[in-house]
Parts: sequence; structure tokens; C-alpha cells
Amino acid sequence: MPQVETLYDPPDAAIQAIREGLHQYNLAATGRADGKRLALVLRDDNGEIIGGLLAELYWDWLHVSVLWLREDHRRQGHGRRLLQLAEQEALKHGITRAHLETGSFQALPFYQKHGYEVFAVLPDKPKGHTWYYLKKEHLG
Repeated sequence: MPQVETLYDPPDAAIQAIREGLHQYNLAATGRADGKRLALVLRDDNGEIIGGLLAELYWDWLHVSVLWLREDHRRQGHGRRLLQLAEQEALKHGITRAHLETGSFQALPFYQKHGYEVFAVLPDKPKGHTWYYLKKEHLG
């Protein structure tokens, strides 16, 4: 009988094997393997990373998984710029919709200001806070 191994901070090889297994299953089920990872890196004049955005272009959707700016570079339009650039990259690939997640202690008003709408809510993630799932049906 197969054995379950519990791994905290698993090695990259384990993560890759699981992702590749799911990728192959999804490919067989949908006939599509058109996913791309996207990173937009914001650097200061010294080349230091001060922010960025991580996303995937997959199954006709842009999924923004991370948008981060160093504290001293927030509220200067960099977040808007990164989000708009990600949406423009999606449009180049014929993708016209996006989704993302954010916490009540993070950037819900920011995303709503940029046209994202809440479609699901998960209370107490983490305890005392709320996790929001947002989508934008029309990029551009």
C-alpha cells in the first residue's frame, strides 16, 4: 500500500512532481497546455527589488497570485502600474478575464478601485480576518 509522507517546506522536486502530475491530468481532460507564468519585477535605481507581481496566464484567465511593494514605495502608483501591465500582458495572449485573492488586512479596496469584484468570501482566514476572491470580467 502506498505510504503518505508529511513534508513541511517540501523540496522543490516533490512540489514539481505533484504539479507535473496535475498538469498532465488537466492536459488529458482539457486538451490544453497553454499556461505561462508571469513575473513583473520592480527595481529601484540600484537594481534592488522593491516590489513585483507574480501571475499565471492559464485557461483564458490571468491569475494574480502575488502583488507586493516595499512599504516605502506604496501609494505612489506602482501597484496600479504593475496590475495594469499584467492585464496588458494577458490581453496580448487573448486573455480578457482575471482573478485574484486578498485578505481584509491587505488590498481589497485597491483591487475594487481597479475593477475587481468580490465573488466569494472566506471568513476567519486567518482568525479575525476575511479572505476575498475577486474577478474582473473585462480587462483593458
